[in-house]
Parts: sequence; structure tokens; C-alpha cells
Amino acid sequence: MSKAVILLSGGLDSSTTLGIADNEHEELYALTFLYGQKHDKEIESAKKLAEHYSVEEHKILDIPLAEIGRSSLLEGGEEIPQNLEEDIGEDIPSTYVPARNIILLSYGLSYAESIDADAVYIGANARDYSGYPDCRPEFYESFENMARDGTKRGVEGNPIELKYPLIDMTKGEIVEKADEIGVPLHLTWSCYEGEEKACGRCDSCKLRLKGFEEAGLEDPIEYID
Repeated sequence: MSKAVILLSGGLDSSTTLGIADNEHEELYALTFLYGQKHDKEIESAKKLAEHYSVEEHKILDIPLAEIGRSSLLEGGEEIPQNLEEDIGEDIPSTYVPARNIILLSYGLSYAESIDADAVYIGANARDYSGYPDCRPEFYESFENMARDGTKRGVEGNPIELKYPLIDMTKGEIVEKADEIGVPLHLTWSCYEGEEKACGRCDSCKLRLKGFEEAGLEDPIEYID
């Protein structure tokens, strides 16, 4: 019985990754994190997606990164920037949460080893992204090496695989893949703001809209603009 742990934020990328994992494994286990974000809108999306895919277990963990980290995504941080699209990925933006993926993957790895899962999935992307250092292939290759050397399964020769199937895809290709495998994109949430409708102006919204435009599909969620 193959098992997989998926880091599920409720956004476009993690939801597509959940759909891919559903095609590759018999049992799915999802982890969603409350880490001090300014809103919990994406958490509600994650719950709906976990229910849609009938995951065996969906854990929502509270890890207060806002108490130690500094980011415009976190409570108490500066205002979330509304960038011009051509600036996305040029520099590491204020929405970067220090070491977030290192921390979240460590939780995923611990969970996976505890339930004897074969893989941990994360919806990381290094093509159309905001320039975060922990979204690059080099980081995931290093984490895989660390996981192999620092876990019981790894040293016994049966390491847990780290899977990041979207890493080389454009946003358009991600949307196409999600549409192809039937991901319920109307349940997803990507916006950095937590309003009733997506803002359409933050980096995450712009990258999402770019993907749907490239794929020639209409985004099923509502936008303010």
C-alpha cells in the first residue's frame, strides 16, 4: 500500500501536486500549516481539497513563525507589495518567509517516516515564481541528501523520496496539468490577501492569472478587479 504525504497550502501549485500524488499513490496524507499568515482563507481551501480527494488524514499544524520571523505575509509584517508583473522574480521579495520550506518539509519528513510513507510532495516551482531561494532545485536536492543521511529509513537504505513535480513547469503548464487531471481549481486560493475575492494585484495573483492566460483557460475564482 503506497502512501504519500502532501504539503497542502490550498493554492494552485499544491493542489495540482495533490492531484498528481493521487494518481501515483493509494493513500494520501495532507499537512497544512498555520504559521502566522495574515489570513486563513487558504486553509479553508486546503480543507475542501483534502475532502475532495478523500485523504486518509488531514492535519493542520500551528507553528508560530510570526513570533520569530519577519515577512510581509506574516502577522505584524509590512504591507504586502503590489508589484508590477515584470518585477516578479527579480529580487527576493518581502513576502519571503525565512526558511519556511525547510521547516515545513521537516514536518512532512517526520510525518512520512512515522506513518511509513514512501514520499513527501511539495508544489515548488522555479520557473514562474517570486524568487524565493527555497523554491530552487538546488535546495530540494540538498534537502533530499539531508533526509537520506538524517532519518532511520535513509540510513537503512530505504529513504523517503522528496517529490516536487512542478519544479520546471511554467504557470501555464501547471494550469494545463491541473485541468488535464481534473483538479477542482474552483476550490483553490492563491491570493496573498484574505478578502472575499482575490485582489488580482499581488505577485501570487499575477502569476496565477498569467498561468490561466497561457493555458487559454478561464480562472474559476472571482477577482476584485
